[in-house]
Amino acid sequence: MQPGDPGDLGAFGLQPQQPQISPEQAMQGLAQLQAALIQAHQMQHKLMEAQQQIAATEVQGQAGGGMVVVALNGSGEVLGIRIDPQVVDPGNVENLQNLVVWALRDAAENMREHVKAVLGPLAAESGQPLPE
Repeated sequence: MQPGDPGDLGAFGLQPQQPQISPEQAMQGLAQLQAALIQAHQMQHKLMEAQQQIAATEVQGQAGGGMVVVALNGSGEVLGIRIDPQVVDPGNVENLQNLVVWALRDAAENMREHVKAVLGPLAAESGQPLPE
């Protein structure tokens, strides 16, 4: 340090004032912190339960008035496809392909709606909106 350099003593050679808090204020602050930590732990537990519920869910999607039905699980895995033999036309494979795609899209949308229903209350509780 150079002569005249105030260093850590403040601009006028005085030590900066530290805000004083009472023991009651300190205890109140600790209680608030503990309550926040408990709330965060509870939210984490609820989120884990919701994730398990979603993973165990199976939804279906359909196209062609139920002529093609697709089942998905909460992980997005295709569990099965049921195709009515009436839509199997070797001369029009494109129609069948479209029906399968539409049924998959319907199933995916049904899963998105289920996820919103499960996570929506948690999002509202945390004050965070669900992504669209």
